[in-house]
Amino acid sequence: MAKQITRIVLTGGPAAGKTTLISRILKEFKSEDGWKVITIPETATELISGFGVGPFPNCMTMEEFQFFVVEDQLHKERLALKAAQLVPEEKVLILYDRAVMDDKAYVSDEQFALTLASFGTTEAELMGHYDAVLHLVTCAKGAEYAYNYGNAARYESIEDARIADDRTLRAWSPHPNHFVIDNSVDFEDKINRAVAQIYRILGQSAPEPGKKKYLVRMPDREELSRKYSVLPIEMMQTYLLSSDPEIERRIRQQSSLGDQLFFYTTKRVGEDGTRWVTERPISEKDYVSYLMEADLSLRSVRKLKYRFEYGGHRMELDIYPFAGDKAILFAYGSGDVALPPEIEVIREVTGDPYYKNRAFADRQSL
Repeated sequence: MAKQITRIVLTGGPAAGKTTLISRILKEFKSEDGWKVITIPETATELISGFGVGPFPNCMTMEEFQFFVVEDQLHKERLALKAAQLVPEEKVLILYDRAVMDDKAYVSDEQFALTLASFGTTEAELMGHYDAVLHLVTCAKGAEYAYNYGNAARYESIEDARIADDRTLRAWSPHPNHFVIDNSVDFEDKINRAVAQIYRILGQSAPEPGKKKYLVRMPDREELSRKYSVLPIEMMQTYLLSSDPEIERRIRQQSSLGDQLFFYTTKRVGEDGTRWVTERPISEKDYVSYLMEADLSLRSVRKLKYRFEYGGHRMELDIYPFAGDKAILFAYGSGDVALPPEIEVIREVTGDPYYKNRAFADRQSL
């Protein structure tokens, strides 16, 4: 079978949700399903934070900075493509947290063309480097209340964020597979629509919206694994101290087939009940550092998660070490979704706070 390599750019204005989307993609396209996800971090941010160079006074102009950004970006893209060809997985997804065309939003068209010419390339040639582009609209357009939730140090004003979003949209608009994900509903819906678009880009059916939650009898796990060809993902979620009572902070470690991933999540609920959840992948070093901020009044929640399909719908079975003969089942899809015959439902618990992970951290029982 020929190797399938798909290259997708995630772009948009400030505070658009790109980092949270990357975290979600890492959970959707898993190694146990034969996927390898390669991520290329945002180049300008790396240069500013790591090298201390940027369009600062007494450093360089914005035009001069673009030479650094483009050179580094092109180098990382070549390395990512080589890595994709070398890894054993047959299905590889390369994610670019912004790419070369984003730089056009910060200089004139003429200056950008001159910059590309110095590297022997053109806009038309660059567009061919990417199979699709997802533009996540900044929350400064339509979700202003959440503009600073993801990054308390954000320096762009709301108006500047809107301008940057417009210019970025214009820069990428010639790409033949350019998709815009707006803020028309809420943040969770935005991320779900972006994930669904990625499934379509890959030629696969996207998971249906909607989710129900059930308390169930503990099924035969060996039979479940054999029948649905599924392996469990080990997870541990730890809640952190927070100086703001409106913000919940937590970290998660998950492992499967020897691969380990680490995530940092914040959840904020507004006065109107609106939920804004942001998540980003972190390094193991950062994970260990965050553990020093653990809320010692709560215990870490450990579980095994089985993900499989039944009747064309996604199922997730969560098994907790403290649960005895019970487990939690999530069924995804709209309307009435048929459940696997091996699973005996005790009752539906969708939306019941008693069966949320935060409650399990407090009482360690189902």
